[in-house]
Amino acid sequence: MAYDADVIVIGAGLAGLAATAELVDAGRRVVLVDQEPEQSLGGQAHWSFGGLFFVDSPEQRRLRIKDSHALALQDWMGTAAFDRPEDHWPRKWAEAYVDFAAGEKRSWLHGQGVRFFPVVGWAERGGYDAQGHGNSVPRFHITWGTGPGLLAPFVRRVRAGVARGLVELRFRHRVTGLGRSAGTVDTVTGEILEPSDVERGKASGREVTGTFELRAQAVIVTSGGIGGNHDLVRANWPERLGAPPEKMISGVPAHVDGKMLGITEAAGAHLINRDRMWHYTEGIENWNPIWERHGIRILPGPSSLWLDARGDRLPVPLFPGFDTLGTLHHIMDTGYDYTWFVLNQRVIGKEFTLSGSEQNPDLTGKSVRGVIGRARADVPGPVKAFMDHGVDFVVEKDLGALVRGMNALTEEALIDEAALRRTLAARDREIANPFTKDLQVTAIRGARKFLGDRLIRAVPPHRLLDPKAGPLIAVRLNILTRKTLGGLETDLSSRVLTEGGEPLAGVYAAGEAAGFGGGGVHGYRSLEGTFLGGCLFSGRAAGRAAARDVS
Repeated sequence: MAYDADVIVIGAGLAGLAATAELVDAGRRVVLVDQEPEQSLGGQAHWSFGGLFFVDSPEQRRLRIKDSHALALQDWMGTAAFDRPEDHWPRKWAEAYVDFAAGEKRSWLHGQGVRFFPVVGWAERGGYDAQGHGNSVPRFHITWGTGPGLLAPFVRRVRAGVARGLVELRFRHRVTGLGRSAGTVDTVTGEILEPSDVERGKASGREVTGTFELRAQAVIVTSGGIGGNHDLVRANWPERLGAPPEKMISGVPAHVDGKMLGITEAAGAHLINRDRMWHYTEGIENWNPIWERHGIRILPGPSSLWLDARGDRLPVPLFPGFDTLGTLHHIMDTGYDYTWFVLNQRVIGKEFTLSGSEQNPDLTGKSVRGVIGRARADVPGPVKAFMDHGVDFVVEKDLGALVRGMNALTEEALIDEAALRRTLAARDREIANPFTKDLQVTAIRGARKFLGDRLIRAVPPHRLLDPKAGPLIAVRLNILTRKTLGGLETDLSSRVLTEGGEPLAGVYAAGEAAGFGGGGVHGYRSLEGTFLGGCLFSGRAAGRAAARDVS
């Protein structure tokens, strides 16, 4: 039986596009299949903020950030905390990825026309010792154009492959099985779904109109993770975090369901670290949702007071932006699945950035005027829309009204006004003195020593109860499903491995389906800015390896 292509790529997200682009450069024929309609080309990367992890970049050097390969590798390994026998390949991928981030990654993207916002962000600051979790220096580089801007060159390269007759795009093709011939996986079977003209991200129909069978010398799985499948998230929830949350909101659409992972596993692949996930603790329900249970993550500056459901401050160093997994662990120990930020308008105006391309029209639209307008606004427009319409926001002039509003949002009236007033007053007393024992105040002052934070991310220390800085604001924070850190085990050529450690002949994997490389390159935690880059790095590796291996 003749082959339909040299390689079949399953999943038209960033990793799939990167793999396909490399195959086109090598002159290989590709069929790229995806269950969603063409208007969703690019997958979840389209919705992203476009954050990328670079090491010792020109942007860092201009801001006097001293970074190095050795420091980045120390941070990655301290953050990942690899501790399992199956972490062999994830560790190898981590070493290779830091090499990439400190080496050709930026010049490779820059050569394709990708540009970067000049202010570098400082995500996942850690707060432990030097060898523990966190970024020792700012490394979060925002793509000029956010997710769509990063996708653009890879979409362009794939479209050029279509024009050359090397790429066939088959949308609405949902894979249901992988088959073998003579010991090699070379057959992809599935269902053809009804055509759909829904806008990107909206739920598309699932009526089956036919079946398909495709054959190729190699198959690359780039189907993403499990974040849209809450049942699977709960099934894989780690025991170390206790019971899974009763309520979760979704950072990805429901079609990000993880089913292709099971299909590949059934074909002989080794799926590892399935209990490692990266869910955010600062999720808010989108007041203008695109998909079901659509949540948005707040990328917070350091000044908001973070309280548990009962109104108690989270322990050191669980400040905004410091340790996502540590915060999630603490929240689940409280017996509740939500927390609160308490702040004022002065803080929200400068320190709240909402993740996602649609929440940052200035950066996504590459508008210098828009960026300047955001910097000058008391509260940026997208954030103001949540203050006005968001179900998780309470905005009041006085603390009593704020507490009443907080308690009205929850099933139990857990916040005591007198206790919260004492907490705020005690914190505010520390502001009057250049010395403090409140480590969050120390963290705010430390953040402002970094020029980028002082310019756009951290307000000067001030009393939260200062009427001139008001009104007061409380934000209920939900658990937001997002990234899958485990996945299909792969070697450094992105070849999928079996449980015995041998390559599963004919199968490669990249992106989130491969745990962004190796089956879990991040270990237990992410340094942020590493997901899109992981899609690019592993997708490129898969495309290049498959191009070499097919005849």
